[in-house]
Amino acid sequence: MTFDVRILAIILAFWTLAFAPEAEAQNRLGNTELNVPATLVAESQEAQAGQSVTLAFVMEPKPTWHGYWENPGDAGIGMSFNWTLPAGVTAEPAQFQVPDTLLISGIMNYVYKGDYAVLVNLVLADDVPLGSLPISVKSEWLSCTDEICVPEQDELSITLRVVGEDAAIKLNERFNGFRAALPRPLGSDASFSVNDDIFRLSVPLPADVEIDDAYFFIKEDGIIDYAAPQKFNRDGDRVILETGARGDALESIEGILKVGDHKGFLFTASKGDVEMSGLPLVNSKAIDGGSGAQSNASLLFLALGGAILGGLLLNLMPCVFPILSLKAISLAKAGGNESVVRRDALAYTAGVVMVATTLGAVLLGLRASGAAVGWAFQLQDPRIIFILLALVTAIGLNLAGLFELPNVNFGNKLAQKDGAAGSFWTGALAAFVATPCTGPFMAAALGATIVLPPIAALVIFAGLGVGLALPFLIIAYVPTIRSRLPKPGAWLDGFRKAMAIPMFLTSIGLIWLLGRQIGTDALGLSLIFLLIVALILWWFGGGQMKGLSRGMATSGAMVAAIALGIAALPGEAAMNDQKMANTSTATLPSEPFSETRLSELRASGQPVFAYFTADWCITCKANEAAAIQRTETADAFSAAKVAVLMGDWTRPDPEISKFLEKHGRAGVPLYLYYAPGEEPVILPQILTVATLTDLLTKPV
Repeated sequence: MTFDVRILAIILAFWTLAFAPEAEAQNRLGNTELNVPATLVAESQEAQAGQSVTLAFVMEPKPTWHGYWENPGDAGIGMSFNWTLPAGVTAEPAQFQVPDTLLISGIMNYVYKGDYAVLVNLVLADDVPLGSLPISVKSEWLSCTDEICVPEQDELSITLRVVGEDAAIKLNERFNGFRAALPRPLGSDASFSVNDDIFRLSVPLPADVEIDDAYFFIKEDGIIDYAAPQKFNRDGDRVILETGARGDALESIEGILKVGDHKGFLFTASKGDVEMSGLPLVNSKAIDGGSGAQSNASLLFLALGGAILGGLLLNLMPCVFPILSLKAISLAKAGGNESVVRRDALAYTAGVVMVATTLGAVLLGLRASGAAVGWAFQLQDPRIIFILLALVTAIGLNLAGLFELPNVNFGNKLAQKDGAAGSFWTGALAAFVATPCTGPFMAAALGATIVLPPIAALVIFAGLGVGLALPFLIIAYVPTIRSRLPKPGAWLDGFRKAMAIPMFLTSIGLIWLLGRQIGTDALGLSLIFLLIVALILWWFGGGQMKGLSRGMATSGAMVAAIALGIAALPGEAAMNDQKMANTSTATLPSEPFSETRLSELRASGQPVFAYFTADWCITCKANEAAAIQRTETADAFSAAKVAVLMGDWTRPDPEISKFLEKHGRAGVPLYLYYAPGEEPVILPQILTVATLTDLLTKPV
């Protein structure tokens, strides 16, 4: 049901109530005929002058029905009270229990899905006389299912008895349960800020307070986007929320921070400066071994298995395969020598795991500082790509025989230490280059690092490295496979030169990527400096052939050439212009992704296909060539009037990073299809034309 239809249903229901007196009278005859019947109960039948007594509206929704919190959210109506009280008796504001959320077709409601109670304190003046104390109230509320809404009302009454100060008062123990579900007042004030349609809230809460399934319920309307996802971080003794904003007209707000099932804290927040610091909030039950620990443990094991399997499959991806040529040379040199093969395999694994874990730690640190980054973040910087391009080109020239590096394992006479060191750095390079690839099983595994504790997240990153190194560990420790390795011989020199080809192919790919980011003019200038690097290495190799030592001069010249190449890279504005130019010739036209545009298209009832890509993501480019940027797909989407939004993550984009994180992704690709009025469908990471066109003909 869309928002307009739901509101229309509420209006019609009220119209029916207003112009149908017989139906109204029937509702007043007895609350058993209501969908959410109310019963007025007193904590004590006796009251004393100068004291207070608590009443409870005990609400018992029928199956599939629900009531609303005092702020109902996007749609709905809160409960109202019209009291008839004796002289000297006043009713304080109603106290509502911690509510639940109910999201229907993008409409967020704050509701009570089961039995609940609304408490009201009646305060008696000192001069209220002894005897009977009749209390009556006319209350109105809205009752809804997921499909229909019915305004309901009832006239409720109860008669109490005012007794002397020495009289015994018997309390209804049910009220202990009612109060347990009320939010507890928070002693300290919170702060909030609204900037660029982003609402942030900082709530002081001791670090040892257990939090499970956090959510913020705001009392005031028009401040936050109710349906926007809520992201929580924990920074010491503060809990920080970030979500969408609708306005900033108020200087002070009230709300409830839900920390568990029917548990929460009531507080007031004043406008101030709030930064998104700390680490993503994780169920604190993981600390004390509760059910949250079991959930996190299960998630950790599943994610670790996915990371290892995903890392293993990365060895088949085009972005990793060229680097494996370096390891192939190492294995060929070792032949079937058990000790050498095992030593090199362990060193290679150590290099892979170290870089994968280090990149993961940097990623987590950047997120904790408030930066919106994801996996392969380093390849969003053209300076890193230029350095990687120079390195890969140098390796290719080395393999081709232009020069030798005797301190790394490419020479002909390697000491044992040199071989292990070479394997270690080969593994490190393989892991660094592998980050643009996202293969099967990896998306969910890396997405889990968003919600797991930092130590557990680092275990996932290390598991990815283990999976990447697993083939070489198997070769090293399975004698049957190891015995089939060829013995070193004259063929090895030709094999080494042949392995230079995939390295040069990798260089070509990095050149293309650099051109996509900075444009052809700037790329030409950068390639001039890359040519200088090649000439320096050629000069170094010539010196080696003559027995001359040119190591120090070569290192200095290399650093200078790379520094000049980096300095020649264009600024941010030029790269943004290039980003826009890259989208102008697509077969399947698209608009730049933004959550605002996505909301507009969904509100208009138009189907939307949103895909998130990057030029350095090989899987993304393969899917675009094989499925997305195909005439068949473009024609089918055009006929069905499917709007296409493309999120280009080649360069850093905080909005895309946050959107990926909301969908449990640490990187690209991500493919989403929004059918009108439906929740989004997350498509597989490997696409075909049929995968996309079938979305238009099959029910979602």
